[in-house]
Amino acid sequence: MRAAALNHLDLFVIRGLPGVAYEFPHILGADGAGVIDAVGAAVTAVRPGDRVLINPGVSDYTCEFCRAGEHSLCVSYGILGEHRPGTMAELVTIPAHNVLPIPDLDPPLTWPEAAAFSLVTLTAWRMVVTRAQVKAGGWVLVWGIGGGVSLAALRIAKQLGAKVIATSSSDAKLERARELGADFTLNHRTLQIAREVRALTNKRGVDVVVENVGEATWGESLRCLAKGGRVVTCGGTSGPQLVTDVRPLFWHQFTILGSTMGNAAEYREVVRQLGLGRLRPIVDAVYPLARVREAYEWLERGGQIGKVTVRLAE
Repeated sequence: MRAAALNHLDLFVIRGLPGVAYEFPHILGADGAGVIDAVGAAVTAVRPGDRVLINPGVSDYTCEFCRAGEHSLCVSYGILGEHRPGTMAELVTIPAHNVLPIPDLDPPLTWPEAAAFSLVTLTAWRMVVTRAQVKAGGWVLVWGIGGGVSLAALRIAKQLGAKVIATSSSDAKLERARELGADFTLNHRTLQIAREVRALTNKRGVDVVVENVGEATWGESLRCLAKGGRVVTCGGTSGPQLVTDVRPLFWHQFTILGSTMGNAAEYREVVRQLGLGRLRPIVDAVYPLARVREAYEWLERGGQIGKVTVRLAE
């Protein structure tokens, strides 16, 4: 391993996830990148010395969902750092189909950039492209710009030609969102988002809401939707219990979509996109391993714009 990247998932693991039993010491870290040290006898896709990205989602490739190509629905699906030992270590052992070579870019990806790529980009791609099926000209609301998934979702939606409204409680993050292509930005600390969204869309609402906040934003997310709109969610950083008024849900024919990570084809596609010079990771900070506690404290405070990473080796 050369570098690892932090995710909110790590904070949930630190606090303890219901139904997940850990063996201690438990190694954190879902994201990472490094150099192949050794391979099994049957491995041909990579060889020792290759510089690789890691797909953190581990599937068995044998269940009905894997055979259908939906690896993140695998009956034994697990994520590094959550269900298996993670990336914040000198070495990690993973299935060969969970790594892909780091594309050649100019300038080359740094190790922290490579470590920051996989989880959030794959998650956002499946949310925006596969599940919500964002189209050119459509309206998309992205909550919480600054976090990795939200930043990736913004960039993917703009790449597809959508009109994107981004929110944050930080004006500095909103300025960065505009630099990345957001058409409109709203401070959700000082504004009523649904009212502002209706004003921006001539009372219509948005086609898609990209959610990962949960309790604090769920009701407002539904109030932002146009008729027939979709809300796609990959998490609940503010809490998991959601209250939904079923009347607008059925009357306006909303669709609620869950989304977790992505399948092997989607991972190959996001890495291909990276090789084309798109979706290069945004790194907020790089910490040495000796200061990893500070890295997690910074992530928990929510001040980052991009990914918080840890350098494991030179």
